[in-house]
Amino acid sequence: MRKFSRAIKFFAAALAALTIMAAAPSSSQAATGSVRLHIVKVGFIIGVGGGNGRLYFNHHVYPLTLGGIGIGSLGVAAVDLVGTASNLHSPYDIVGTYSVVGAGAAFVGGASAATLQNEKGVVIQVRGVQAGFQINVGLGGMTINIP
Repeated sequence: MRKFSRAIKFFAAALAALTIMAAAPSSSQAATGSVRLHIVKVGFIIGVGGGNGRLYFNHHVYPLTLGGIGIGSLGVAAVDLVGTASNLHSPYDIVGTYSVVGAGAAFVGGASAATLQNEKGVVIQVRGVQAGFQINVGLGGMTINIP
């Protein structure tokens, strides 16, 4: 009987701990989502870029609009990028202006990779293949919105 009583007390304590952990607000913990971006840039000296994309976060899909202006652009290019968006507390944390962090963007042989960060601390790491001709497909200064 004593073992049975201990087992019930242990089970009750474990159930209480699980209930407390499940009830704790999860919004304080940052999460990661995945992103797909399609960017088109056109320019001669001053480049104008825009595009669209999707954020996949917590089993939902959020449409994105992209914009940005680059200096030193020449040509026309499109790039499809895939990657991750980390440090998200809500899907709307992705909204903002992004600048290149770390070593910056690399565009070699049509392949591209970049790490970007906005003012809320969201870090986007993307990679993809560029089509077209453009000397500078700088992603710094890119803005992302959820329409």
